[in-house]
Amino acid sequence: MTPQPGIPDHELDDPQSPVEDHSIEVGLGHRVRALRTSRGMSVAALSERAGLSKAMLSKIENAQTSCSLTSVAHLAAALDVPVATLFQDSSVERPVAYTPAGKGTLIDGRGTRHNHIYELLGSFRGRGGSASGPHLEPVLVTLNNRSETYPRFQHPGTELLYMLDGDMTYRYQETDYRMQPGDALLLDGEGVHGPTELTELPIRFLAITAYPTDTTGAPAD
Repeated sequence: MTPQPGIPDHELDDPQSPVEDHSIEVGLGHRVRALRTSRGMSVAALSERAGLSKAMLSKIENAQTSCSLTSVAHLAAALDVPVATLFQDSSVERPVAYTPAGKGTLIDGRGTRHNHIYELLGSFRGRGGSASGPHLEPVLVTLNNRSETYPRFQHPGTELLYMLDGDMTYRYQETDYRMQPGDALLLDGEGVHGPTELTELPIRFLAITAYPTDTTGAPAD
C-alpha cells in the first residue's frame, strides 16, 4: 500500500475510524443562546446567574467546548427550564392552536338543550414531543337562561373551571361553591358535578379538561 502524501506511513487514514460528532454541543449551544436571547439576557447576566465565566458561556454557545453536567444543570436553573429543555431540538414542529375571539368551534354538550353554549378553543391529543401527554380540551362555556333543572357531569380526567362573568353556584359531589369572576375550581372529573343555581346572567367560564390519552373525551360542562 502506498502511503498518502503528507501523512507518515505509520499514520495512514483508517476509513473505519469513527468521526467525532459535535452535534450535541451544537444543539446545546443553540438552545442556550435562543433561551438567553428570548429572555433578554446578556452573556454577562446569564454567566453570572449560572456561576460561569463569560468566556466559558461563549464557548458553550458556540459549541467550542463540551459542557459538564454540572454546568448544564446550572444553566438550566439560571434559565428556569428543566435540564431536558436544553437538549430538545428547537427545529421540531410543536403543536399550537390559535383561536381568534369568537371563532371557536361550537360543540354540543349535555347542557346544549338548556341553551348552554360550548365554544371549543382548541384541542391537543397527546401530540408533538409529548406523545404520552393528556388530551387537553379548553372550552368557553356561556349560560344565558335559568332552568328548573341543570345537567350533571361525570367523566375521566381533571377539570379546571375559571369564572369570567356572572354569578353561579356550582356543585361538586355534595358541596356547593359560589363562583364569581376570578374564582377557580379544580376537580376530579369522576366526581359528579354541575351548576345548581344561576344567580347573575349571562355567565361565562372556562372549562379546561385534561383527559387520559386512552379516552376520547366527554361532553363539556
